[in-house]
Amino acid sequence: MNSSPGRLLRDTIAEGTIQVPGATSALVARLIEQAGYGAMYLSGASLSSNILALPDVGLFTLSELVQQATYLTRSSNLPLIVDADTGFGEPLNVERTVIELEAAGVAAIQLEDQQLPKRCGHLGGKSLVEAAAFCAKLRAAVTARINPDLVLIGRTDARGVTSLDDAIDRAKQYLDAGADWIFPEALASKDEFARFAREVKAPLVANMTEFGKSPLLTLDELSDLGYAVVLYPVTLQRVAMKAIEASLAVIAAEGTQEGILDLMQTREELYDLLDYAVYEERDKAIAQGK
Repeated sequence: MNSSPGRLLRDTIAEGTIQVPGATSALVARLIEQAGYGAMYLSGASLSSNILALPDVGLFTLSELVQQATYLTRSSNLPLIVDADTGFGEPLNVERTVIELEAAGVAAIQLEDQQLPKRCGHLGGKSLVEAAAFCAKLRAAVTARINPDLVLIGRTDARGVTSLDDAIDRAKQYLDAGADWIFPEALASKDEFARFAREVKAPLVANMTEFGKSPLLTLDELSDLGYAVVLYPVTLQRVAMKAIEASLAVIAAEGTQEGILDLMQTREELYDLLDYAVYEERDKAIAQGK
């Protein structure tokens, strides 16, 4: 019997700290798996911007998140960590969020302690729910999951709103309420990452998003500090968007794309990633009644 996605993810981090890139599409998920990574991430910020061209202020729906998660889990065997923002409401809404995402085949669900309208964790102007209210959401999530191996991640944005002390205190409360892992958002220095890891005894998630509040620490640095997961939530999207912008400029200026062919994924590479030959063989076999 195959392991559940959650069990696979738990076993993977038991072997050491893992790097987890954000998957912006099903095709990108295939590339992440092909490159040998141990897991992938569905970022709320990326879903908002890349798929919907909306800011990261909690505007996408549960149905949109579940659909995107399903695209990713169907296209790749990697365990998927999903950013579910604030859980789409109060504890009963969180229950449904967990039910729907677990049915979509995700390995881990991340919930955060912001109030709506939420904001990117590396921007100012955020506000927090009371710790007790978020603990109620976590208890609801624990009750709703079918497989106990499904990982529930409690993210706290307290460092950017109140203080590091509050973030640490909240993290301990969230673990007591049933969170399996903790995600401290927007820590401001390597020393803060170190102190958080010393005081919060649980698998920890480090967000290495670019152009934010946190320093870009290396995998080895974060592993030495005791972090289990290193996220790169929007890295691939940022690289792709910059490449698209540059390519559009070249095509407009030169009247042809010939000068950038060496930067492109070839037709053969795309077809290999899509298992195109497998589909052709199946189609032929069905036509022949095999």
